[in-house]
Amino acid sequence: MKIGVPREILEGERRVALVPKEVKKLVDAGMAVQVESGAGASAYFTDEAYKEAGATIVDGAKAAYDAEVVFKVRKPELNEVDMLKEGTVLIGFLEPLTSPALVKRLVERKVSAFAMETVPRISRAQKMDALSSQANIAGYKAALIAAESLPKFLPMSMTAAGMIPPAKALILGVGVAGLQAIATCRRLGASVEAYDIRPATKEEVQSLGAKFIEIELEEAELEDAGGYGKEVSDASAKKQQQVLAEHTAAADIVITTAAVPGKKAPTLVEEDAVKGMKEGSVIVDLAAESGGNCTLTKAGEVVVKYGVSIYGPKDLVSTMPVDASTLYARNVTSLFGDFVKDGELNLDFEDEVVSGSCVTHNGEVVNERVKAQL
Repeated sequence: MKIGVPREILEGERRVALVPKEVKKLVDAGMAVQVESGAGASAYFTDEAYKEAGATIVDGAKAAYDAEVVFKVRKPELNEVDMLKEGTVLIGFLEPLTSPALVKRLVERKVSAFAMETVPRISRAQKMDALSSQANIAGYKAALIAAESLPKFLPMSMTAAGMIPPAKALILGVGVAGLQAIATCRRLGASVEAYDIRPATKEEVQSLGAKFIEIELEEAELEDAGGYGKEVSDASAKKQQQVLAEHTAAADIVITTAAVPGKKAPTLVEEDAVKGMKEGSVIVDLAAESGGNCTLTKAGEVVVKYGVSIYGPKDLVSTMPVDASTLYARNVTSLFGDFVKDGELNLDFEDEVVSGSCVTHNGEVVNERVKAQL
């Protein structure tokens, strides 16, 4: 079976879908792996390293896409989809809930497309959970951006001139990214408090030495089946914003990570809340690419308003391409392992992981959530 690994072409994307260590495992298992020349260069994995692992280096995307299975990081452009043969298995972050044109083309090409972001959140699939592995990196980097940008110490500092209190960090959204942001800010010495719409996250926040902000909302169920926070009513959203504005005003650092899959990110920090912050404070909005948790966020830019620096990083994970690629490659090969039996493709749609992660197959959209969005 031939596996193709094309170079990522999205501007700024430095990750690669397979690293040499995972290539060797696949080759040892009897697979043929072909990697587009330069695919790993931005992540510091050389063509020579891939060759030593047993891969064949091919020139150009067309050659890389000429395979029974294709591994990617980001969703393909439509012209890339056109390079796929009928029946090809495509695995990557496909953004199916917000990419109707892509889904339509995958159906037309009869591609069996599997989205890493729709892998079921079950115990058996934890090793395949690319959303978590990449979010962990984003939370870490967000804390470093904030620390570097803040014009003061994060830890308490005792000097002959007196004591300087620790910086105050507020983390909004306590998924994997938020938890890593909390942990990193704590390691750097900041005083941290955090909020998440899901009350069940309180223990996780406290276990990291941070204070959990509790807001009583009118909704009884605040978490969906996938473990994500649900959208709330306008009244609950307003109450959140009012309470969080007080905590935002006291913070030196605000890191926001709240997202609802396939929808615009919820607004947690209004302009008035930013106006109430101390000059020199920093906001890092990890939801920038899905609309932002702060109303002043601009994706890919640093906005300075009322003396507050508001970072809206795009593809932040790509700034750590070595570890991001290594973790992603483990995720994607683990998922692929569920598709293979005795060295041959065996897509068992009775398997929860296979059926849950598949978006298109045999010329049809097979994911119910994607169908509903279309």
